Amino acid sequence: MPELTDEHRMIQESARDFTRNVVLPAANRLDPVKGDIPREIIDQMAELGYFGILIPEEYGGLGLGAFEYCLVAEELARGWMSVASLIARGNALIGSLKYMTPDQQAHYLPKMARGEFLGAFSLSEPDAGSDVANISCRAKRVGDEWEITGNKYWCTFADGADFILVFARTGETIDPKARHRGISAFMVEKPRGELPEGVSGNTIPKIGYHGWTTWELAFDKCRVSADKMVGEEGKAFYLATAGLETARAHTAARSIGLAQAGLDDAIEYSKQRRQFGASISSFQAIRFKIATMATEIEAARSLMYSVCEKIDQGVRCDKEASMVKLFASEMSERVTSEALQILGGGGYTTLNAVERHWRDARLTKIFEGTSEIQMRIISDHILGRD
Repeated sequence: MPELTDEHRMIQESARDFTRNVVLPAANRLDPVKGDIPREIIDQMAELGYFGILIPEEYGGLGLGAFEYCLVAEELARGWMSVASLIARGNALIGSLKYMTPDQQAHYLPKMARGEFLGAFSLSEPDAGSDVANISCRAKRVGDEWEITGNKYWCTFADGADFILVFARTGETIDPKARHRGISAFMVEKPRGELPEGVSGNTIPKIGYHGWTTWELAFDKCRVSADKMVGEEGKAFYLATAGLETARAHTAARSIGLAQAGLDDAIEYSKQRRQFGASISSFQAIRFKIATMATEIEAARSLMYSVCEKIDQGVRCDKEASMVKLFASEMSERVTSEALQILGGGGYTTLNAVERHWRDARLTKIFEGTSEIQMRIISDHILGRD
């Protein structure tokens, strides 16, 4: 495993203190009632520079890499995965940096780095999830504007964001092997706390990932000026997939953070809980569970560090990114479930955070590409495409 530098340890410890003192108490208070992440936490994250970790220094960001980004995400996820996900609302567009015009970079990136311009990502649709090329939401040119019409799904933070990056079809292709062509991306700016004009929506009831809402959106001739298109017309498929390696490493980091939180809670509980005249931490069954959990976490963390190093060195690692996303997310559900088992009946109540970690860990196997999609990618690299 790559050695952490003194700077890495300082970043990690700062994020750990912030999580312990600010994020975790808020999560324990608000997650059981499905409350929103407080704006004060978002403002504090902005002061710490978390929304600009990947944004170049020339635009007011920290100019760091995937390694530092994932170090912070892992620590935040130990308190509340939703907060660990929130940092992507400022950093996520860095994958599309090369597709933005210089004016767009100069206008948007400094505000993102300051936490003043956070976004939501509207890509999925009722019939377009893993099959991104199946997008049917349309945008029609009307003078100096585009008019967006269609339905979107799984848009988290659509209300709280300052903009929504919307993917819509602006052209047709006859070739069935080129369905990814003709998709364009638009920066739809909006007032914070509201949906854009011409957009209505309903919140999707979730079993976890609380702290913010996830939306089903209906675009009905939503107007956006032509200069809000990001990248070339018809080529947004490449923009959508440009940052997948970092996004999947970020999901791995969140998964590892959840698993570590579950392990920490299980260790603490096992030392306090007494049965048959002894703490349950003295029982071999419990000790072996904890040993296995700790080993799996460390294996996932080592792989994540390796992938992050490759990303920061500019080495292509889509196979390895899929591997760490697959391994860490599957591991996270398994470890948090074991942690809940160690807590027994107490683990199955909202009185302990371990049930939150378990619920949220289950989601990591689904978003940023399901486990099955990751296995398809990995096997294609090994065996060739079918």
